[in-house]
Amino acid sequence: MALPRIKIAQDKAELVRKLLDEKRTTGMFSTYADVIAFAASLGVKHNRRSPITEVSQSEPAPISLEVFISRGYERLIRLIAVTSTEDIKVLSREDESAEAARVLIFEEYANGGLEQLQQELRGAVDYTDRLVLILNAERFSREVDHEEFDLSRFL
Repeated sequence: MALPRIKIAQDKAELVRKLLDEKRTTGMFSTYADVIAFAASLGVKHNRRSPITEVSQSEPAPISLEVFISRGYERLIRLIAVTSTEDIKVLSREDESAEAARVLIFEEYANGGLEQLQQELRGAVDYTDRLVLILNAERFSREVDHEEFDLSRFL
C-alpha cells in the first residue's frame, strides 16, 4: 500500500518554493519537507490550523509521507496529532483512518504556519535574515517566571 501524500495549498506554493534553498533564491531549507515541517511547527506554536481548500498540483506537488519519515519527521507528525486530538488512538499504525487523521492534522497546521510566515515575511527581500530574526525573537521573548530559578539571566 502506498503511503499518503502531504498536500500544499495552491496559494502557499510560491512561498514554499521561495523558502527552498536553491541558486538565486532567498530560502534556507533543503527540501520541501523541511519547509512544511517547520511551517507545521510554527502553526502549532501559534495555534493556527487552516484547512486546505485548493491543492497545489504543480511545483511543489503533494509530497509522499515517506519523504517526511526519511527526514525524521514522523515523530513530529505523530506528536502534533496526539496533542491536537488528545486521543492516543490517533497513533495507531494499523488503523488507516488514524494515519489519514495524522496527515490531515499535519497538513492543516502546516497551512496555518505558512499563513503566519506569509504575514511575517511580507515585504522581506531576504527570507533568511527575516527567519533568523523571527527565531531569535521567539528565543528571547520568553517571560521569566519569578517563582522559578532561571539560569538564563546569567548568560
